[in-house]
Amino acid sequence: MFADLFQSLYRATGINLTIFYDAYDGAMFLRGLATTVELSVVTLVLSLVIGVVGVWWQSSRFLPLRAAIDGFVVIFRTTPPLVQIYFFYFGLGALLPKTPNAFGILEPMVGGMTWAILSLSLFAGAFNIEIFRSGIEAVPRSMIEAADALGFSKLRIFVYVVLPLAFRICLPSLNNNLVNLVKTTNLAYAIAVPELLYASQQIWNDATNVPEMMTVLLVTYVGLVGILVRTMRWIEARLAIPGGIR
Repeated sequence: MFADLFQSLYRATGINLTIFYDAYDGAMFLRGLATTVELSVVTLVLSLVIGVVGVWWQSSRFLPLRAAIDGFVVIFRTTPPLVQIYFFYFGLGALLPKTPNAFGILEPMVGGMTWAILSLSLFAGAFNIEIFRSGIEAVPRSMIEAADALGFSKLRIFVYVVLPLAFRICLPSLNNNLVNLVKTTNLAYAIAVPELLYASQQIWNDATNVPEMMTVLLVTYVGLVGILVRTMRWIEARLAIPGGIR
């Protein structure tokens, strides 16, 4: 019944939404959506981990480690994410050995999905380091001194005092960066990762329904980003400190 409705719509108006009445196109679109969601979730988590670990290492007394983190931030913040994806996939990927698949054909040891996750996580992680650093700098020095007076180690002060407060402070900026990361996942299309844009292109190439699929693609990304924004705002409201930090 649902499929018949969209077939009738096509015959009456020419609006060809094959993903709603063609099983093959529908399954391809759903696989692309699932890949985009997987790519978004994994890169969001990894970029947050990179941000936390990176900002901790930035405060290290070991000068080479601090210099390495600063260099990492500069490189990944000042180069386009598409260039970074190409660097990992075509640059580093070409240096790795190839392994035979089930048919005896040599394939890269690391696939496009893995390179996309790594590249996008590092890209967003570099921004997260700076976002967390700005939050840490806003934490009142008196709270750190109080924790130190209670005998907390530097790591315990960071984990139990500084990071929770800094996380609350920098949530709006973090929200913006994570939203940009979700939108940037479509760059994985450039190395043939079958995400949402890649799947949509395959569909419109076969069905010649570019306007319809571009509209569906736009609405889908609005929905995905909307879910993330609502989630982040809910977290921000739950973690808000009455009266703010003074």
